[in-house]
This record gives sequence, structure tokens and C-alpha cells, in this order.
Amino acid sequence: MAQQNFRVGRLEQEIQRSVNEILLKRIRDPRVQGVTITGVEVTGDLQQATVYYSVLSELASVNQKAADGLEAAKGLIRKEVGSTLNTYKTPELTFKKDESVTYGNKIDDLIRQLHVDENK
Repeated sequence: MAQQNFRVGRLEQEIQRSVNEILLKRIRDPRVQGVTITGVEVTGDLQQATVYYSVLSELASVNQKAADGLEAAKGLIRKEVGSTLNTYKTPELTFKKDESVTYGNKIDDLIRQLHVDENK
């Protein structure tokens, strides 16, 4: 069982590194410029991979364009990831926006605001 968990973790890291590299070097779609892969979760059977991403912009239109761009490039990304992995079958990729980055920024802003208020 521990061997399986190690394999899943290693596969998650490999997919994250690979997708980041593909987005930087292979995908020319302007909608995915500025997209950063923040994490990957692979199911225990290695059939599904959820790829978490963040976008620097808070604008809903930019976020929607990024989601559309990733969806459009999903087939190419999966094919490219498959060529770099040493697995029998390439997991099906699902892209989800990583809300933790936005949440972390909001917490940082609140802390900064507290310090500003203290110094008044």
C-alpha cells in the first residue's frame, strides 16, 4: 500500500511538472498565458487526474478565458503528458481553478489592513 501512495505522489509531481512545461513551451493559445499549475491530485487507480491552476488576474473574464483555453488544449496536453510518463495509460485530465491562492491573497490583505489600522 505504501508503494502505491509513493507512486501516486511521484506521478502527481511528474504530471504537474510536465503540464507546466507544456503550457510554457507548446501551447500558443493566448488564453492560457499566465496560467500556473499549482497542484495535481491523481485517483488511486491512476485513471483520473485533477490539475489545479491559478491565474494572476482576478477578473472573471480572464479566468473564464483561461478555463476555456485549458479545456480546448486538454487533448494536446494529455497526449504530451502521456509521452513523458512511464505509465500504461495516461490519466484523464480535469482542470480546476485553485481557489486557495485567491483565499491566501485575501488573508494577506486582511493582515496588512490590520497592521495599517494599528499604526494609525
